[in-house]
Amino acid sequence: MLKGINPILGPEILHILASMGHGDEIILTDNNFPAAALAQRLTRLDGVTTTTALQAILTLFPLDQYVKSPVAVMSTVDENDATPETYADFQNILEKEHSAPVQMEWVERFAFYERARAAFAIVVTSDARLYANIILKKGVIEAPSKPFGKERI
Repeated sequence: MLKGINPILGPEILHILASMGHGDEIILTDNNFPAAALAQRLTRLDGVTTTTALQAILTLFPLDQYVKSPVAVMSTVDENDATPETYADFQNILEKEHSAPVQMEWVERFAFYERARAAFAIVVTSDARLYANIILKKGVIEAPSKPFGKERI
């Protein structure tokens, strides 16, 4: 257990998040997503929804501030389908945790799978809702104005 870190984020996911570089992508998915077939690195957050995972991850994860859309979701298969309720949930969490408007890009299903294949990691949740999948592009964290400890020469 660590102070200030959501307890659903265990060592494996913390290692993945810390290992990612600027521009790397991580995908949070529902339990229907073909993650095992696509992932370079695969981990699970069982017992939570994608929205719960998103909220926890965004407390540590900076979104890329140098791209128009640092977040992507899967377009619905039928263009006549209503916007999935998960997308409104995602938007609310993104704006709360990022403290600025965040534009979500809609990506066609098979293009989404191709991005998943190239992603740094995929995190599978227990979410059973349709379209509970989201891509996050990692940003940068600027150096703190005060060093954490004594500087070494």
